[in-house]
This record gives sequence, C-alpha cells and structure tokens, in this order.
Amino acid sequence: MRLRLYHMLILCIALQANAQYYLRGEVRDENNQPLSNVRILLLSNHYAYYTGSFGSFGFTTNVLNDSLNLSLEGYETTTINVKSDQWQNLTMKVLASNVNRNKIRLVSVTKDLNQANRRPWTVNEETYFQLVENDFVDASRFPNTGFALNVNRASYSNVRRFIRIGSLVPPDAVRTEEMLNYFNLGYKEPKNGDIFGMESMLGSCPWDAEKQLLYVNVNAKKLDLDRVPSGNFVFLIDVSGSMDQPNRLPLLKAAFQLLVRNLRAKDTISIVTYGGNVGIWLKPTSGAEKQKIIQSIEELTAGGDTPGEAAILAAYQLAKSTFIKDGNNRVILATDGDFNVGISTEKELDDFITKQRQSGVYLTCLGVGMGNFKDSKLETLAKRGNGNFAYLDDIQEAEKVLVKELTQTFYAVADDVFMNIRFNPKFVKEYRLIGFDNRRDAVNKSSIDLEGGEVGSGNSLLAIFEIRPASDLSFKAVSPAGGEGIADLELQYGLCNDTLHKEFDMVCPLNYTEFQQLDKELQFATAVTMFALKLKQSKYINDADWIDIENIALRSYDPGNFLQTEFLELINKAQKIYAAKKKKRKKED
Repeated sequence: MRLRLYHMLILCIALQANAQYYLRGEVRDENNQPLSNVRILLLSNHYAYYTGSFGSFGFTTNVLNDSLNLSLEGYETTTINVKSDQWQNLTMKVLASNVNRNKIRLVSVTKDLNQANRRPWTVNEETYFQLVENDFVDASRFPNTGFALNVNRASYSNVRRFIRIGSLVPPDAVRTEEMLNYFNLGYKEPKNGDIFGMESMLGSCPWDAEKQLLYVNVNAKKLDLDRVPSGNFVFLIDVSGSMDQPNRLPLLKAAFQLLVRNLRAKDTISIVTYGGNVGIWLKPTSGAEKQKIIQSIEELTAGGDTPGEAAILAAYQLAKSTFIKDGNNRVILATDGDFNVGISTEKELDDFITKQRQSGVYLTCLGVGMGNFKDSKLETLAKRGNGNFAYLDDIQEAEKVLVKELTQTFYAVADDVFMNIRFNPKFVKEYRLIGFDNRRDAVNKSSIDLEGGEVGSGNSLLAIFEIRPASDLSFKAVSPAGGEGIADLELQYGLCNDTLHKEFDMVCPLNYTEFQQLDKELQFATAVTMFALKLKQSKYINDADWIDIENIALRSYDPGNFLQTEFLELINKAQKIYAAKKKKRKKED
C-alpha cells in the first residue's frame, strides 16, 4: 500500500511538471480601449510575445503561477502575477509625461558608439530632416550594428524632381537606402514558403581599391492578390488651397482613379477630405462600385486651409469603424504635407500618430508638390504610423506605386522589421553602413532605440557596407575553416496580426568576387549608391567622378527596363547641373 502511494505521488509530481496551460487574456488602457503590439515577457522562460490588433494574447506555459512583464511605448511598464489557467484582463496606464512617446527612434545604431554632428542644410520652404552620415566603425570594439528595414522609396522620385528642373538636390533629401529600394534589385522568391530570404555577396569597391563592399539582400515573399485578405482603405485626401496646382490635387485624382480600377469587390473604399473643414466625402463603398468611386474622386476641388490633425483623426476613426479582422486596414494619406491648422511640428505629429497606431490600422503616405513639400512631416507620419512613404512626381510614378507595385505598397508581409549584423574582427578592421542615416536630433539623444519598419509583398531590400579588411590580404586570399564568415546576420520581424516575433539567421560567407564579375544588378546597385553619395556631397566618395558612375551604370543596366534607362538620363543631367554650378562658383571666387 505504501509503495502504491509513493508511485501515485511520483506520478502527480511528473504530471504537474509536464502540465501545459494556455495563458490567455486581453490588454487594455484605462479607457478600456484594446492595446495592440504590447510586449509581454513571460518571466518563467523569458520568451516575448505581443498582443494582436484587439489587445488579445494567448500562449502556452508549463507554470501555473507565473509573472508577465508588460511594456508598450507611451505606457508604464508593469509586472503582474497571474494564474495560467485563468483569463487575464490586464490594464496599462499612460505615462504621466510624453517622454517615451516623443522619443525619436533611430534608423541604424552601433552599440555604445557616440555619433557626431553635421552642419544643417535648409532649402526654401521645403523641410527635410538633417541627417548624420554613418562613419567608419572599429569592428574589434563595436562589432554589432542594427538597422531598420522598410520599403520607402520617396527619396528617389523627389531627387528626380530636382534634377528634372535643373536644380541642385538638397543633401538631406537623399536617403541612399530609399534610392536602392526604388528599383527592387536582385529579387528572388524566398524558398520553402518562408517569409524572407537572405543572400550576401562580397566584392571589390570601385571607388576605393583599399576597401570592399558587402551586399546584403533581403527578399520578402510575394502574396497572391486574389488570395490576400479583404482591404479596408480610407483615402485621406488633402483638398486645401495649397493643393490647387497641376502637380498636386489633379495628379492625386488621376492616381487614385488608377488605384480604384485594380481593387476587388471585397475591398471597401472610403474617402475623407480636408480643406477648410474635414468631412467624409465618400462613405464605405465596395470595390465593385468602381464608377461611383471614380466619379466621387473626379468631383474633388481644392480650397481652404489645412486642418491635418482633425483629418487624420477622422480617417482613423472611420477605418476603425469598418475594421476588418485579419484584413488589410489602412489609411492612405495624400498631401503636400503643409499642415497649418492644429498639429504642425514633427514632434507633435510623432506623439499624435503614436496613439493612433495602436488601433491596428496601417498608414501609407503619398507626397506631392514642390516648393513647400514637407518631406519631414510625411516621413514622421509614415514611420510612426507603421507604414510606408512614396513621393509622386508624375503620373508614371503614380502608376508604378499604385498599380504595378500595388501589393508591395499596400500589403505587408511583416512589420517591425530590423536587422542586426555582427562583424568578425578576424576579417574586418572597419566597416561603414551606407545610407540608413539618422536624424541629427536623434543621435544627440542619450538613449538608443531602434524602430523596425513595414515590409510589403515581393520587395527586395539592399543594404551595402563599405569594409576595410583586417589585413593587407584581400578576403579572396583567406581560406576560412569550419564555415567561418565575414559576419553573422539576424533578421527580426513581427507577423502582421500576430503576437509573435520571429528571427531569421544567416552567416555571410567569404565569397569575394571582383567587381566586374559581380551580378549585373549588384553593379547597377553600386552605381545608384555612388549617385546618391555624390548628390549628398559625401566625403566618403570624393575620389569618384560622375563619369565613373555613368560608366558603371552603362555596363550594368538593363536596356529593357525603363527605370534603369531613365536613371542613365538622370546621371547625365545631374552631371551637367553640378558642373555648371562648379564653374559658376569658380568665377565668383
């Protein structure tokens, strides 16, 4: 009898040790509104989970009595003791101050490295964030660098606008990673149905024989438009007085009409306008009623001031009222960015849009216009609104963004995407991340916070590092053992409408190739990078001339690709503009 009781006791202990509980619940604010993207750290195993669009969560644990650490930007971090077999109704309090909500996020960061200031640049009434170009970093002291990935492409079309009108390009208007994103170079479908695929290649540097270039290519899986969830799209259109020019409201009307023709019957379209006042121009309408929607867009006219704050709030409220669970819920803001009523500064926009993103509604910004184009405001909105940003300088660009690249622009496969790379000091003495430059006011902050971006269907994202080898020997002369590579990559991302964050790891092999033998698309990407650095007046490419950039582009471009052919024309035009300005300065001196 005693032996039987002993065995039963052992069995009970074993069952309890192997028991699994499904810990579920909701996280809400003090006004009983659900909070999405709350980070939940399960203290028994230190795994992190995230709440979904409606603040809900659910995951397994082996511990009956556990503790949860809740954190979310703008709210007090708290630790709560819970019983895993009970439903949890959790509440988070808003911070007494706006310190966290107003904290400026970095695009890239090297751990423990202090950044330097750069001289600001201003241009008429257009506003651009003052950027600090990334420096070379000692790999033995600072091997880790992280940077956010997104599909923004606005910089390229905005740069093209300046060159077309024969103007110098403001250096802060040039964002190298967006210039590269524009061409979607080197895309390969990820294998085995994975969300992402990654490749890397090492090559010689055409502008500095003592350095080499590491290319990191991230590819997002393609979604079938016929199978993607229903869309709940709210067009938020600026019809204020500043939009009454041919390259503003008329361009947007034509652009949205192109978009509507490609939507499905299961998609819902609404229109909110602002100009003098804010109003619902078109109530939620099925994508099947294309003619009705197109006619509604055609009847838009411009006039009045620009109440941006009230308009954005109205659009989000409308999107939330027609919210589609597990669908694509998105506000599409189209404007020249000239908010002059209500919120107007980037800091105020940052705070305001942070509150709205908790709704699970994404934000896409479409910028138009010239002269008073507010790039900095739209960039703030897009990044803080968990979305993307494009600049439409003509109807061809509108067709590219809204028709040809519809799924890439509006259908995300992942959000909060960022990459960490750890260089191997055995092979790398110094490295420099090209592009992904931070705002000057961000690098001056004592705290470091890296914010990931949204990545859409079928996008190819390129990051390029300039590297100084650890010895006089080129990487091609090294024979690594045991699969040792130049660097380790870790891609971190969240799945849309999911509570989990995932990782994708890869080792960058020492696959050195002379520049002339690299894939043509990587050579073309290098020409685009050099072009961007030249326009930025970067000190890191002083030895390269316009003719060097043009020669690389001529050898590598695809004659059947209109965008790549157009790029050659831009190089030629830019060369003449900058040569003329240089001659003029010499005469003045």
